Amino acid sequence: MVFDLRRALLAKEEKDSARLMDFGFRHRARTFRLLAAALGIDAGALVREIALHDDPAILDALANDLPMSRDDLGHHYARCCADAHRQLVAELGDPTPHRLG
Repeated sequence: MVFDLRRALLAKEEKDSARLMDFGFRHRARTFRLLAAALGIDAGALVREIALHDDPAILDALANDLPMSRDDLGHHYARCCADAHRQLVAELGDPTPHRLG
């Protein structure tokens, strides 16, 4: 029986990629859920927008709808993004791929 290094590396890449994509999606959803709570708007409606638009487009639309400057909204977004990352790392662990060797 021979160890197939190529197959092992491909399996590792697949698992790491799936884990990182899952973390990225959860991070994005958590960020907008926290942002909605900070702004006092419907979290469900805001989180649904992540399937349709990228983050800058969502923030631009929010800036048009809220009596808040785009810069202030950007500061809220950055704080919520950092909070979401911190929460997810505490729940799921660090998303950094495990190095071989």
